[in-house]
Amino acid sequence: MRTAAAPKFYETKKFKDKLKQTIIFTVLLAGSVLFLSPLWWMISTSLKSPAEIAQYPPTFVPKEFHFSNYVEAWKTAPFTRWAMNTFFIAFCGMAGSVLVNSLVAYAFAKIRFKGRNALFIVVLSTMLIPGFVTMVPQYILFSKLGWVNTYLPLIVPAFLGSAFFIFLLRQFMMTIPNELIEAAVLDGANHLQIWWHVMLPLTKPALITVAIFSFNGAWNDLLGPLLYINDESLYTLQIGLQTFKGTVQTQWNYLMAMSVMVLLPVVLLFFFFQKHFIEGSNITSGTKG
Repeated sequence: MRTAAAPKFYETKKFKDKLKQTIIFTVLLAGSVLFLSPLWWMISTSLKSPAEIAQYPPTFVPKEFHFSNYVEAWKTAPFTRWAMNTFFIAFCGMAGSVLVNSLVAYAFAKIRFKGRNALFIVVLSTMLIPGFVTMVPQYILFSKLGWVNTYLPLIVPAFLGSAFFIFLLRQFMMTIPNELIEAAVLDGANHLQIWWHVMLPLTKPALITVAIFSFNGAWNDLLGPLLYINDESLYTLQIGLQTFKGTVQTQWNYLMAMSVMVLLPVVLLFFFFQKHFIEGSNITSGTKG
């Protein structure tokens, strides 16, 4: 009786799985290099001298590392004051986004009232309105209120809710069992107490996701401060970076050095909270808090 021939090594399941993993790893590695190359170029430029930046062909690794660019760039302008201003705006905006959006999301997710679904659709429809459409009316409104050259136009909108954050938190809260709400009601808790003591602890991953998004948006915002801030003492870091751009030349080494320092807090924020951020993106993990 004839025995079946042994399969060749490239026909085995082990080889095919190994080949598949190798291809996936190669594609991901190539994509990582592609997306990280601008970041590396920024860091590399921040450590070069002006002469090396201007030479052709460009060098990807500095011949001499000028770490003094960071210190000198920081001293060229009141960046300490501007960093404090930026942190204040970002922190207030983050706090407003987390509190207000979670409260509105709780109402849409757990409170039954007439017209709830229709109102939720109206809230979502505001995401279709481009920000540039409301820019002029907002400026006129804040100008009439006397808020120009203050931080109020940059902070107050965060306390008025965001359709995207409301949607994200609502979907997360929908996964939390209603039995928890009913038990809290039997214990005599009102909706504010349920929101504070029950919903917020259980939605911590989603709240951290909202906090990271809102902090990142406020920290990197250039257009808002550029419209409403006139006093140099109230500048943010994003406006401060423009001081290195002149009509004749641009101090690329200082500009890139400060850009790295401005980027660092956002990277650290994501690094320390990446576990909660990833979990918060999964709307099915609401009961794991």
